Amino acid sequence: MAVAKQEGEESGTEAPSLWERMERPAPAPRTSLTLERIAAAAVEIADEEGGAAVTMRRLAAKLGVAPMAAYRHVDGKDDLWALMIDRVSRELTVPDGTTGWREVLRSYALQTRDLMLAHPWMAVMPTPVIMLTPSRMAVAERGLSVLAAHGLDADSGMAVLRAVTSFVHGAAQTEIALRDYQERHGWTSGDETREALAPQMRYLMGTGRYPAFEQYALGASRKDDRAWEFVFGLDCVLDGIAQRLGI
Repeated sequence: MAVAKQEGEESGTEAPSLWERMERPAPAPRTSLTLERIAAAAVEIADEEGGAAVTMRRLAAKLGVAPMAAYRHVDGKDDLWALMIDRVSRELTVPDGTTGWREVLRSYALQTRDLMLAHPWMAVMPTPVIMLTPSRMAVAERGLSVLAAHGLDADSGMAVLRAVTSFVHGAAQTEIALRDYQERHGWTSGDETREALAPQMRYLMGTGRYPAFEQYALGASRKDDRAWEFVFGLDCVLDGIAQRLGI
């Protein structure tokens, strides 16, 4: 389907970005469709039916407009994803009085995990879409600023921020994938999951090739405590940064 031309295209000038258009004054009251309404509707669809259900046709139906009406506001799926990410990421905040780099990054990390578990479709969003929105840029700005205040240069600060972000997203994506896998098979607990996978596990352990994993399987007491596992791993990452950089 052809996408409607955005303002500025016919004249040869660069079209305003999605975020520039979003910050412009609100349209006249008679205009029922706005970027805010589109974002809210798309998030509702994704939360209820999954990210794959968010199509321009499905969105238009939910909003009660023709599909081309939505295309006049967003260029396509990337714009739509960006609006969704930005809307839910507005919840990420750290109190203004928090100045320590570790406290700021840890707070954002814990909140981001909660956010992704509440909106699991975030786990499949392309990284550029996740990062390049006003709300996500505000998170990056706060993190980079607090690291710079502790003496880190621009390259080191970004490397630290990306290391923590990568851990958070990787851990949350794994947790969401496991939860989805269990739901697809009708397993309601870790015990049910392990029981269903027991034949594979017995064979693998029977080979004698994985003694460390066997020790974990037989001795671990927190196998289903994902929150503890996340916090412990996060603190290991932060401890390593502190030790490496002496901050």
